[in-house]
Amino acid sequence: MPAAGDWLGSPLSLVQGFFAQNGPSLDWQTKVTEYFRERLKENDAVSWVPSLNDVPLHYLKPNSLVKFRCMVQDMFDPEFYMGVYETVDALTQARVLHFGKYREVADCGPNEEVDLNSKQTVTLERQTFYCVPVPGESPWVKQTYASSSQARVCPSTSYTPSRQKRSYEEDEDMELHPTKQKELPAGNLSENHGYGEPKRMEKEAPTRQQITPNCTSPLNLNFPLPGEKGPACLVKVYDNWDGLKVNDVLEVYGILSVDPLLSVLNDERDSTSILLDPAECMDTAEEQRVHSPPASLVPRIHAIQVHKVQHLNPLLPANIKDEENKTFVSSFLSELSSVRAELLGFLTHALLGDGLAAEYLILHLISTVYSRRDVLPLGKFTLNLSGCPRNSAFTELTYRVIQQLVPASHHLRMTIQNMNELKFIPRKDYTANRLESGILQLAGHTSLMLDETTLEQGQLDTAGVHNLTAIGNLITWQKVDYDFSFHRMEFQSNVNVLITSEGKSLLPSDCHVHLQPQIVPPNMEDYTGSLLAAVLPSTLNKFRTYVSLLRLMDYNISDEVTKAVEDDFVEMRKYDPQSITADDLHRMLVVARLLSLSVGQTTLSRERWLRAKQLEVLRKSRLDQQKSVNGNEP
Repeated sequence: MPAAGDWLGSPLSLVQGFFAQNGPSLDWQTKVTEYFRERLKENDAVSWVPSLNDVPLHYLKPNSLVKFRCMVQDMFDPEFYMGVYETVDALTQARVLHFGKYREVADCGPNEEVDLNSKQTVTLERQTFYCVPVPGESPWVKQTYASSSQARVCPSTSYTPSRQKRSYEEDEDMELHPTKQKELPAGNLSENHGYGEPKRMEKEAPTRQQITPNCTSPLNLNFPLPGEKGPACLVKVYDNWDGLKVNDVLEVYGILSVDPLLSVLNDERDSTSILLDPAECMDTAEEQRVHSPPASLVPRIHAIQVHKVQHLNPLLPANIKDEENKTFVSSFLSELSSVRAELLGFLTHALLGDGLAAEYLILHLISTVYSRRDVLPLGKFTLNLSGCPRNSAFTELTYRVIQQLVPASHHLRMTIQNMNELKFIPRKDYTANRLESGILQLAGHTSLMLDETTLEQGQLDTAGVHNLTAIGNLITWQKVDYDFSFHRMEFQSNVNVLITSEGKSLLPSDCHVHLQPQIVPPNMEDYTGSLLAAVLPSTLNKFRTYVSLLRLMDYNISDEVTKAVEDDFVEMRKYDPQSITADDLHRMLVVARLLSLSVGQTTLSRERWLRAKQLEVLRKSRLDQQKSVNGNEP
């Protein structure tokens, strides 16, 4: 094995060592993967790897090891590259083999040229994923990850983005001036391909592209939610990409590539710069621009390790079912009852003293799609909370409370303007050959709050009707039909939907609870601010762990309990067959399941079944009372 060296700062040097020892044999690739896998298993090793989620791009060293927490927004076509290629020295005729993996451009020494006809050339394939930060990721999640990082970074002297291409989440008044040119990539490259020139050409690109009707400016980074910040990355995956799909959340460890040549349009690159991607032939200028964007805006990560993320909560182990994590789970379950009681009190205060609504909100927060039976998603629990004050701060501040508890969320105000103008459904753009994102392209376990209290009189246009239909399909079937122009393609979802409304929602839901406030704060914002300030950070973290952990727990019902529930249902039908339907039984079973999980029980007991029936009686009784007061409520 080659010397360890700086595996964080100069991983390509280590890769070169493995390649030199094993020659053109592809065994060196397996050894590289195994080496980094073992290094990352060492104590706190992952915390030393800088994250693109936390660190501005200009603080990261080019060709260093980085990590990125992201969602797959799109998959590009597979691309071919030269896994092994040979260079020839023009003066001495000496031949040298090079590896092309984890690189974008050819690595050539002075006076060296690539021999395109060499018999030593090995062409391989890699898959490119367009990845964005997790949509709607909560601020506390970002802060938790950032605070656990031990990475040492400083502004890079070899790479600084231009002022027009500032890195994400920088202060608005920060001025970035390129202070030093990046070294020229080795090889037979034109002197005009230095660091400064591509930046100049990049700035001028929109002017040149104005003559091309298909090109737009500036480049759309394709974030699903409006107002999102962070880097978008092209992640190049070399192994086992068949198991990765659009909307998967990934944790990627790989080599950062920000070569300035990537900022130059394809038709302006010389032959050496594209040797490692011979299949890079785009049909349109817009496709070139989207698939080969400036590296200062969309850096490349050459993946060494890719993990599909089971959940989005940094307070939990990556996989709670691993043997080494069972102690964590059992320890937390031992204090579950006290955490639940505190959370119930917290949410009761947030919902203005309504304990019943708080009970159902807990069940909603811990719900998840755990299985599918044909097209029916099992486990979802969309909650409609009606009786919310119209045009008040209540729904906005309720969302702030929920955002403190869940790892990812979004608050969608259902105004006529938003419904008609926002893009909800992802759509395939065949000109640019990419998937244009939409609001409903969300990661699993995201909480979506639909605010109907902002809905005013007006008319939905065709787009608005389609958007409303898409929301209905998400709620009912937990799927979104992406628009591929000539057909629709179904993408499964796992999104917790909470609907706040004044009367009964116009959207479908699994459960309808009418809010009955017991207190009326003179100032809602002050009330919510005081409520959040009164909760200790350690207590909030327990609430966050509670919600995420219970979503991941298994649950089953024994045959004996199933028989008892069926007998009980038959008995209830005897007394009032009109008021107890199959839908009521299904809802009671879902409530009973979530109630059991909420107290840490993974199977249904008679006690929880009776409690579920009691909650449903209280909920329906409240709706009946409201119906007698206001005919709009069922």
